[in-house]
Amino acid sequence: MGGMFDRGAAATTGPQSARLPATLAALVAAALAAAAFVIAAIVVAATPVVAAAAPLGTDHPAPVILVVGDSISAGYGLEAGQGWVALLAARLQTEGYRERVVNASISGDTTAGGRARLPVLLREYQPTIVVLELGGNDGLRGGDVAATRDNLDAMARDAEVARARVLILGMKMPPNYGPAYARAFDAIYGEVARARNAALVPWLFAGFGEDLSRFQPDHIHPIAAAQPRMLDNVWPALLPLIGKRTNATASRKNR
Repeated sequence: MGGMFDRGAAATTGPQSARLPATLAALVAAALAAAAFVIAAIVVAATPVVAAAAPLGTDHPAPVILVVGDSISAGYGLEAGQGWVALLAARLQTEGYRERVVNASISGDTTAGGRARLPVLLREYQPTIVVLELGGNDGLRGGDVAATRDNLDAMARDAEVARARVLILGMKMPPNYGPAYARAFDAIYGEVARARNAALVPWLFAGFGEDLSRFQPDHIHPIAAAQPRMLDNVWPALLPLIGKRTNATASRKNR
């Protein structure tokens, strides 16, 4: 910013007719630089994070677990490595599984956004498992429940067509949204899971969702201390979808 104002100040030493183009050029340059910064920030935010890779010495590419979610899975308000997805990657390695985790979650995303970007993610990463953690923002905005269901169903269908197994992570709406809306919203996850024969975690926040001390000041995003519980809610539903552990690590575990 100082450079822009420095150039503007220098331009005032010349004639008025010369000062205007120089100032406009500086403003245009600054605007372009700002736009480039915003675009770069969006690209960085939307770039999936590969949380873990297969152990060294494996002959085949590691199977991919693709997590498509919103801020809950993107680790909003947490330090790197504290979110439940990062903890999942660490547990997989510790337990001797070859799967690598690709976290394609974006804060603020909706089922419509996830539906739009999932086909590209499926082509790029060719996952064996797709974890869908979306819908919370739809509900908090009072979105149409039928549209949310259709989007979630379309994502599960696209994953099936790509020969990936699907795990759906359910969310619930606060009671102030009204009992009728809350019931209709809560039901969509089970409905889609049954229709698509997908694995289901009925509520990602089970066991702590009503304890405000486990949430950040916004009362929406869980704190770091709650992330292991979220992983514990996901793990039993995810484990049957995962392949066998690597032989060496499994042998050490069984001793």
